[in-house]
Amino acid sequence: MADKIKFGFLLAGGCAGCETALVDISERLVDALDHLEVVFWAPTVADVKYKDLEAMEDGYIDLAFVDGMVRNTENEHTVKVLRQKSKTLVAFGACASLGGIAALGDMHSKKELFDQAYKDTFSTDNPEGILPEPQCLWEGKYDLTLPAFTKRVSTIDQLVDVDYYVGGCPPHHDFIFQLIQAVVSGNLPPKGSWLTSGKAVCDVCKRNPAEHDQQRLPIGEVYRTVEGLPDEDKCLLQQGYICFGPVTQGDCQASCLNVNIPCRGCGGPIPGVRDYGARCVSMVASSLKDDQTAEKLIAKFNDMAKFCYRYSYSSGILNQKLTPGNKA
Repeated sequence: MADKIKFGFLLAGGCAGCETALVDISERLVDALDHLEVVFWAPTVADVKYKDLEAMEDGYIDLAFVDGMVRNTENEHTVKVLRQKSKTLVAFGACASLGGIAALGDMHSKKELFDQAYKDTFSTDNPEGILPEPQCLWEGKYDLTLPAFTKRVSTIDQLVDVDYYVGGCPPHHDFIFQLIQAVVSGNLPPKGSWLTSGKAVCDVCKRNPAEHDQQRLPIGEVYRTVEGLPDEDKCLLQQGYICFGPVTQGDCQASCLNVNIPCRGCGGPIPGVRDYGARCVSMVASSLKDDQTAEKLIAKFNDMAKFCYRYSYSSGILNQKLTPGNKA
């Protein structure tokens, strides 16, 4: 037991899909547990409380994963505590590394978000327009509290120091197993690296024109996925279905493309890309045949910011103040 790697896993503001992906490695997880001792994994696996985590000595956990973004004050507190208790911290999945889908909420005001969530949805019955408050004195004697909504969604590294990053929404279970093998063997890259195969989605996609000795051609048409059925043997981008495979990490083995769905970028940026959404815009623009095709694109995708920053808005530079150490 003493030689095992003490492992912790914290769900911050995510949906727990990344935790499920880890469990999805199936019986290989049982083999991995020969080398890992789970000391904190709440609430999915271990019956431990935040106070148990807070009581641990600093650096007690050898390796900790965080999945999910920082969305409220509870997330802020627990991520900071886990960082303090862990020797190595991994931002695990698109939300932790890039902000994820929830970060698109930062393109709206808090009022817009709360009205949509608690007043305006079709199934909501809230005639008094009651909204959640972080503190409430119930019946004059019960002091009730909720985590407060933060001003913006944050990635984990915008709050604490992060050692490694893993992309995916969620990370692919086969790649997770490779990752665990690398951790157990101590075969890890320098701190600050993405744990990735280093290949783009196009590199592992069977539709890649280069795999068939074909030349990529400028795109003259643009389609949404609801328009028609793409040819399953041809490059989606070449057919006019906008696909972010050229600029996205391919640790998923092109899972979406294998079922005829274009890549939307959950795997995170290929090495060297600072702003994933900006690179998507650049890649798509350089793929279009002419101005008329660009007009078709804008007409069909009328919210390009949410389209290109679907998983990465928090980590991009759009609408954020740059500091001298955080240049694009």
